[in-house]
Amino acid sequence: MSIANSIRAQIPPVHPEGYPFIGGFALVTLILFWLWSPLGWIGTVLTLWCALFFRDPVRVTPIRDGIVVAPADGRISMVAQAIPPAELGLGDGPLPRISIFMSVFNCHVNRSPAAGRIDRIAYRPGKFINAELDKASEDNERNSLVISTANGRIGVIQIAGLVARRIVCFVREGQAIGAGERFGLIRFGSRLDVYLPEGSKPLVSEGQTALAGETILADFRLNDPGRSFRAD
Repeated sequence: MSIANSIRAQIPPVHPEGYPFIGGFALVTLILFWLWSPLGWIGTVLTLWCALFFRDPVRVTPIRDGIVVAPADGRISMVAQAIPPAELGLGDGPLPRISIFMSVFNCHVNRSPAAGRIDRIAYRPGKFINAELDKASEDNERNSLVISTANGRIGVIQIAGLVARRIVCFVREGQAIGAGERFGLIRFGSRLDVYLPEGSKPLVSEGQTALAGETILADFRLNDPGRSFRAD
């Protein structure tokens, strides 16, 4: 393998959703160079950051019934019992909830936590307060998915943050989806909540770093070690 090919292999691809933003940053950077070169270099750094933000790296997802994987890159900010939003239709009792906070430096492509069928998609407008706050689950703009799996229904909520102003969802109701498959994206800092079926035991703790499609959040079949993997 040539040096050039080796370097390209280490650079993750960019999701198509990012092309207009990267192009806009690049255009502004050219204008800044024309006005004053130091500003142009600042624009260059911001353009590179924008490309990094929209990166879409290959992930290797463990494939087996009963595994729930992280839907987002970021830090596990909360592991608690919480009442799911009404639009999920998961009842009014508390369920295990795992919250993942994504900073503006994390990859923001969201992946399905489990294989199943998308029973419900519900969008709700709202505020843009800090996504790390617990009340962001109720007050902020959000897009909710309910995935029916062989082990119960899982709720996944894309929550806009202080900077985020656009939630993108790639899937539709009734669609079958595999664990680790891409289902959406949130632009510029946000959070994802995962509601597990009643009685589930999370396998992660607050402060842990999660990788979308790879980090295992829960396993309904802890006594069965058999797993396979898919790179995507």
